[in-house]
Amino acid sequence: MSAPILVLVGPPASGKTTVGTAVADALGVGFRDTDHDVELQTGSRIADLFVTEGEAHFRALEEQAVARALAEHDGVLALGGGAVMSAATRASLVSYGRTGGTVVWLDVDLPSAAKRAGLSRDRPLLALNPRAMLRQMLQTRAPLYGEVATVTVQTGGRVPDDVVAEVLAALPTSRTGR
Repeated sequence: MSAPILVLVGPPASGKTTVGTAVADALGVGFRDTDHDVELQTGSRIADLFVTEGEAHFRALEEQAVARALAEHDGVLALGGGAVMSAATRASLVSYGRTGGTVVWLDVDLPSAAKRAGLSRDRPLLALNPRAMLRQMLQTRAPLYGEVATVTVQTGGRVPDDVVAEVLAALPTSRTGR
């Protein structure tokens, strides 16, 4: 049984994939995204799953994907923006943090998130009124991200390299082998 070097959480458009990929590259480890895991498992895009199966079905698949990835993956792990909605996932992340794991909340302000998300059809919860949905999502999920995070890094208005450097600096040297 292994554990990730680092887990990234945060809302859509906070930079989890961009930052996670760069951090994994810098550490010479693999990058894994639980949204991608769900898509591979089902053969469907997440946006399509929301339409055909509903959000509850997707969230159940997501919870399983997170549990699997936390147990199997030893690199950098990024969770879907809504993964923290699951009490079981939050408990797993808190436990991981208590045993020395690093959970980084990539926090983003509304203007930056709205600019990054644009009108993407790949973000099903943002399809109707992206700015209003993002605002509500940021407000509702912030306490949940805060509950699981061991470190918070602001990403709004920052270039990825600066965020990556801050995330790398937050990692204990025992986890990175540096």
